[in-house]
Amino acid sequence: MEATPRMTRSAAREIAVHLIYAVQYGGEDVQTALNERFEENYYAQLSGENEVYAGKPGPKQRAYISAVVEGVTERRPELDEIIARYSIGWNLNRISRLARAAMELAIYEALYVEDVPMNVAINEAVKLCQKYEEPETVAFVNGILGAFSRDQRPEA
Repeated sequence: MEATPRMTRSAAREIAVHLIYAVQYGGEDVQTALNERFEENYYAQLSGENEVYAGKPGPKQRAYISAVVEGVTERRPELDEIIARYSIGWNLNRISRLARAAMELAIYEALYVEDVPMNVAINEAVKLCQKYEEPETVAFVNGILGAFSRDQRPEA
């Protein structure tokens, strides 16, 4: 039997962003979306379209993906309020849906996931946007998350 490549946290994060997008903009139910993405044949079907699906999530990655997708979905109003606070002059609906999902995940991780340092959450969101978005959108995401990060640091 051939071994499935091990999935990295970065790949699990990218899949989480895809799921956040599907739940928020595709109208999928969170549990249904998670269950479908963890089915045996799901990754085999998509591996040719996107290299992130070449490996299947193990138990640790499934737990991470489930926790962050559920957490972002539950806290979306709070996360979007934070994004709106830093996107001066921009309506949330003008922001790319994938970029918005990446920012929601980064902010959620920074605030609620203990084992993810803020700089890692932000860098991963920017890197993910570089894969899917135009340079202007990447710079916009970096600016919003950078401003958010600076405001989270305690006063010196």
